[in-house]
Amino acid sequence: MRAAADLERRSSARKLPLYGVPFGVKDSIDVAGVPTTLSCPDYAYVAKRTAPVVRRLLEAGALYVGKTNLDQFATGLNGTRTPHTIPRSVYGCEMISGGSSSGSARAVALGQVPFAVATDTAGSGRVPAALNGVVGYKPSRGLLSTVGLVPACKSLDCISLMAGCINDIDRVFDVMAVRDDDDPWSRERGPRFDGSPIRVGLPHADELEFFGDDSMRRAHLAFRDRLAKENDVIDVSLEPFLAAGSLLYQGPWVAERLVEFGDFLAAQPGSIHPVVRDILSAGRKYSAVDAFSALQRLQHLKAAVAPLWQRMDVMVVPTIGTTFTVEQVQALPVEANTMLGHYTHFGNLLDLVGVAVPVGLTDDGRPCSAMLLGAALCDDTVLQLAAQFVEEQRCATTDSGSLALSGRRV
Repeated sequence: MRAAADLERRSSARKLPLYGVPFGVKDSIDVAGVPTTLSCPDYAYVAKRTAPVVRRLLEAGALYVGKTNLDQFATGLNGTRTPHTIPRSVYGCEMISGGSSSGSARAVALGQVPFAVATDTAGSGRVPAALNGVVGYKPSRGLLSTVGLVPACKSLDCISLMAGCINDIDRVFDVMAVRDDDDPWSRERGPRFDGSPIRVGLPHADELEFFGDDSMRRAHLAFRDRLAKENDVIDVSLEPFLAAGSLLYQGPWVAERLVEFGDFLAAQPGSIHPVVRDILSAGRKYSAVDAFSALQRLQHLKAAVAPLWQRMDVMVVPTIGTTFTVEQVQALPVEANTMLGHYTHFGNLLDLVGVAVPVGLTDDGRPCSAMLLGAALCDDTVLQLAAQFVEEQRCATTDSGSLALSGRRV
């Protein structure tokens, strides 16, 4: 309320693009004067500066509400690795909320905030969006500054957004996406959608994995049938994408987490969630030779994937192949997490943009989400197709490329 009162005293406040819109921030991103904990109380510190992406939202009139829960150290896709209450999906039945941006997705799905700032290194924004029936947008790496984010894997980290619709994503992203010279990965936005027909790549149905979840398979294939009737569709192999994804946790990138958390692991191992501690500790076994070998393998896979984007503009896959209850994840924490990341792990390794959009329900009432993937800096084309899927009319753009805001509030 104090922030709202301060906002009202600002000159021309009501003309600001996000005037009075509340939002949440994942608790791995700094807000000045607020503890950044990463769901590890013994690691916590009070931030001295606000992350640039959050500062831009405040300058645009948005109202910071609070921090949201996450898998500890942003390590996990399930939302159960936290010292706080384990959040559940808004769809109930003890279903996990997904992670690591668990609280961000749940807050949006509950309507507590219209949008939330999260992160996505291996699917941390897209997976919880899928499990809570909201939109999860992982931009091309570098379009949103990661200054003020405690890194998980710094070479792969992305700030991501969650919201109830594509137009809200557009409005917020347009405020946040500014080049930051303090971020060595920062880069300019790519071209806007030019109105051409969007060529959609679909892997063969036999390549899709649903881990025995026949209800999810039926729901996704029914969505694909509708998609194929309305779009130009080409066949594409999923193999090189999945091969790249397997490098993330079966390769040396797990060791990159030790750059940030290695000293804390050595000094206070008992303060770390047991599953997270095991994952961090596994990073110690990799050598420089392993790292260079994996980098060379990844470069070969990038070369295999690159020609596919000459034939398609967007590839569509499930966001997740199945869902889990909290009990199921706690019984098989690593195995369940790997299944949740089946379609997301390769995204940042291959430098892709990804948008998770809700596309219906399974026949037993669980959320079904499709993930749209595009080559780096093709964000606007991917968002255009996402808007088509959820039957939204996107805001027009001005000649300068900025979104022309209508009278509708987020």
